[in-house]
Amino acid sequence: MEQTIALREWAVAVKALEEGRQVIVLRKGGIAEETKEFRLESPKFYLFPSYEHQRPNLVKLEARDSVELIQEEIGERSERVRITSYAEVIEDIEISDVETLQRLEELHIWTEDYAEERLKWKRTKPLHVLILRVYKLETPIDLPMKDTYAGCKSWLWLEDVSSSRMLPVLDDNEFERQATLVRNRIKG
Repeated sequence: MEQTIALREWAVAVKALEEGRQVIVLRKGGIAEETKEFRLESPKFYLFPSYEHQRPNLVKLEARDSVELIQEEIGERSERVRITSYAEVIEDIEISDVETLQRLEELHIWTEDYAEERLKWKRTKPLHVLILRVYKLETPIDLPMKDTYAGCKSWLWLEDVSSSRMLPVLDDNEFERQATLVRNRIKG
């Protein structure tokens, strides 16, 4: 049986990525990570929507309604998971200071307090800012929810995933504009 890798990310963040509202995710690693820190296991992966820790008060106002809508949708099909996008890491930038993180504040959906909390968790480890080129799947992948998909870990191995045609969420010019903005903010 062939397995395919996926990155677990809050469903509300996956939605923001799929809508082109952001091109980054902030990663420090899950509580159950084998390595106790985030490692880029693959430069390309499916985005696995997670519902466990996302809360409306941890995202900016414009994303709060999405959290509630997404949670209502999942309540109807909690035995299954729907994967609707694929991502390619264009750059993995490590940051370790609040000032740099604050310069990225407009470029993601998380509140400033929550983003800083992520940065400060496991203080000796850097926060990874992944610049992602995201692709929407023409045909979503519906999978049965398995015990192996649960828990606070970044990477999951999916079984029985059939490929689908993928279309970039952003055209080349808009993606490069947003990615350059991220890089410039990090440089200061």
